Amino acid sequence: MARGEAGARTAGRIAALSPRRLAAWLPALRHWFVAGVSLEAERRRLFPWLAVAFGAGILVYFSATVGEPVLAAPLGSAALLAALVPVCAARPVLRALLLGLVAALLGFAAGAWRVATVASPILARTTIAPLTGFIESLDEREEGARLIIRVESFGSLAAEARPTRVRASYKASRPLKPGDFIAANARLLPPPEAARPGGYDFGRDAFFRGLGAVGSLVGKIEVKPPPGPLPVRLRAAAAVDDARNALTRRITDAIGGQAGAVAAALVTGKRGLIDQQTNDVLRDAGIYHVVSISGLHMVLAAGVVFWLVRAILAAVPFLALRTPIKKIAAAFAMVGVTAYCVFSGWDIAAERAWIMTLVMLGAILVDRPALSMRNLALAALIALAREPEGLLGPSFQMSFGAVAGLIACAVYLDGSGLRREADGRVARAMATVAAAVVGTLATTLVAQIATAPFSTYHFQAVQPFGLVGNALTLPLVSLAVMPAAVLGILAYPFALDQPVWWLMGLAVQGMLAISAWISGFGHASVMVPAFGAGALACLAAALIVLALPVSSLRWLGLLPAAIGVALAAIPMRNDIYVDREGAGAAVRDRSGRLAALGRPPAFVMEQWLKADGDSRQAKDVIAASPARCDRLGCTMEAQDGRRIALLKDRRGFREDCVRADILISRLEAPTACAAAVIVDRRFLRDHGATAIRLTDGAPTLTTARAPGITKPWRPSTVAPRLAPTPDPVTAPEATDDETVPDTPSSSPAERLQ
Repeated sequence: MARGEAGARTAGRIAALSPRRLAAWLPALRHWFVAGVSLEAERRRLFPWLAVAFGAGILVYFSATVGEPVLAAPLGSAALLAALVPVCAARPVLRALLLGLVAALLGFAAGAWRVATVASPILARTTIAPLTGFIESLDEREEGARLIIRVESFGSLAAEARPTRVRASYKASRPLKPGDFIAANARLLPPPEAARPGGYDFGRDAFFRGLGAVGSLVGKIEVKPPPGPLPVRLRAAAAVDDARNALTRRITDAIGGQAGAVAAALVTGKRGLIDQQTNDVLRDAGIYHVVSISGLHMVLAAGVVFWLVRAILAAVPFLALRTPIKKIAAAFAMVGVTAYCVFSGWDIAAERAWIMTLVMLGAILVDRPALSMRNLALAALIALAREPEGLLGPSFQMSFGAVAGLIACAVYLDGSGLRREADGRVARAMATVAAAVVGTLATTLVAQIATAPFSTYHFQAVQPFGLVGNALTLPLVSLAVMPAAVLGILAYPFALDQPVWWLMGLAVQGMLAISAWISGFGHASVMVPAFGAGALACLAAALIVLALPVSSLRWLGLLPAAIGVALAAIPMRNDIYVDREGAGAAVRDRSGRLAALGRPPAFVMEQWLKADGDSRQAKDVIAASPARCDRLGCTMEAQDGRRIALLKDRRGFREDCVRADILISRLEAPTACAAAVIVDRRFLRDHGATAIRLTDGAPTLTTARAPGITKPWRPSTVAPRLAPTPDPVTAPEATDDETVPDTPSSSPAERLQ
C-alpha cells in the first residue's frame, strides 16, 4: 500500500512538470544566464574562453580525415570575421561569438601551419643500410645510449625519401659525443603506429619532432671528419647537450646510485640512467611528475632565483628604498628560468612550463596579479600557437588542467583563516604550520582531481595513495631538492658544487625512501579499463566550465561531469586485439581475461592488458597462453565459444578457413576462405592494429586507421580498399607462398629504443 502511494506521488510530480510549467521557468533561467554572463564580462573572465575556442579549432583540424586544407582559407575567414567585430560593438553577444569564431579559425590555421613547417620524409619500410650523419643529442642509458642523428646519407635513398632526423640506440662500444659525424650500419623502421585503436600513436609524436625513423646502430661505429662545417644551430644544440651530459655524469658520480640518477634528471632532464624499478616506485607513489622537467620545476627554479635576488637587494637599504626590487627580482627570475629551460633540454613539457612561468613573472613587471586565469589563458594561447599538437597529449592537458583547478580554488586553499584566528606568537606559529600542511594537502587534492581524467585516459592507472606521496615529498622537493639544484648549478662553474650535490642526494634519497614505502602498500597502483574519447571530452568540458567562470554559471559543468563519469564507468571492453603486423593477438578466453594467441610483442601485449584494466605482466600472460599451437599456427576458443585461429603457414588455410570463426594471419588469405572475419596481411596493411568486440550478431571491428584516410604522419602507401557494407571482412587471394617464421616481430618498445 505504501509502495503504491509513493508511486502515485512520484507520478504526480512528473505530471506537474508540464510543458506549460517548464515554459514558465524559461524567463527565470534566461535571467540567471544573462546575469551570469554579465558578471563574467564585468570580472573580465571572457578572455580565457578565447583560448578554449583556439583549442577547439585545433581539435577540428586534427579531426579532419582526408587531405590538407589551404592555409589561406582559415586565415582569410578569420580576417573577414575580425573586420566585422567593430560593426557589432552595440551587440556584445554577437561580438563575443565572432571573436570566438576568429580564435577557432586561427587555431585551425595554427595546426595547418605547424604540419606544413615540420613535415619531413618518413621511412617507408624497415631498412638495413649504411648511415652517416651528425649526432644532435645523446642520452646515456644503463646499457649504451640513444642518439638523435641528423642524416646525411642512408643507403641509396634519395634526399626526398631519406629521413631528415632519426633516433637510434647503440651499445656502448666507443665513446661518442654530440656534434660527432658518424658512419655505421643502421637498422631503421618507420615510427610505429598505435598498438591498439585509440592508443598512443608514437608515429604522430615522431612526426612533430622531426623524426622519420627509429631503430638501432649495428656493428662498428666510426667517427669521421665531417663533410663540411656544422650548421650554427646544430653546433649550439650539440654544445648544450654535451654540457648536459657532463653535468649529469658529475652529479651521478657525486651522489651515486639511483639517487644520483634521479637528482641528475631533476637538473638536466636526462632520465636514461633511472632504472625501471625506480620508475615504477615513483609512479606507484604518484610522484613521477617530479622527475619530468615541467611546471613544478620551472616554478621552483624561478621562485628560488626570485627569492635570492630579492633578499640580496633588500639587504642593501639604498636599493631597497629607491628601486623596485620585486620587479628586478622577477626579471632575474625570467632570465634564470630561461637558462634552466635551455639546459634541461627544452622539451615540449618544459617549454610550455617556461611560457607559463614567463607570463606570470611578466605580470609582476606590469603590476598585474601573477596567478590569474587570464595569464593562464595567455600562456595556453602562446603554447598552442607554437605547438598545436600538444593539445592532444597528456603533458599539456595535465599541466594546464592542474593550474586551472588551482586558480579556481585558490580562495579556498591559502589557509589564511587559520592564521587569522590564532592569538599569540606560539599559536600563530602553530597556525602557520597547520595552514602549510592543510594547503599542501588541499592543493595536491585539487591538482589530482583536475588531472585524473587525463592521466586515467592516457595511462589507464590510478594511484590511490598519490595524495600521501605528494604531501610527503613535495615539501622536501620544494625546500631542499630544488634549492640545492639551483645552488649546485651556480657553484658548478667554480668547481664548488660537489658538497651541494651530496646534500641534494640526501634529500633525494629521502624522497625515494618515502616513495618505496608508499609503493609497498597494497594496490598502490590500480589499473582501470580504458575509456573512450567521448568520456574524456565530457570530463574536459566539465573542468573548463567549473574552473573558468566566477559566477554560478560554473555549476553547469556538473552536467558534462556526470555524463563523463557515467561513460568512463562503463567502458566498452574489446574481446580480441590483433597486432598491427599480425604477429599475435590477445583473446578473452573462458575465464573472462585476455590470453595470448601466437607471439605478440611483449610491449604490445602490455598495452592491451592496460586497456583492459589488467595488471598482469605481459611476459606472464604470454608464457601461460592456453592456445593450442603447431607448426602451422595456433587456435583457441573465445569466451563465447567462437574459434579463433592465427596462421603462420599457408598450408593451414585449407583447414582453418572452414573451421575458424575469426582468422588472423600475417599472410594473405585466399579468396575462397569461408571464415566469418578475416584479418590478414592486406587488411592489416590498410587498417593497422585491430580490436574486435564479440556481440550476439556479427563481430564489431575497430581499427587504428581506415583505408583512404591519410595523415601527414601516416602516409598511405597503398590504394584504399573500401568495404561496400559492414558484412564479415574477407581478403583477396594471396600472391605469395611464403611461410612466416615463428619469431615475434619487433615490438614498439624495441623500436623506440
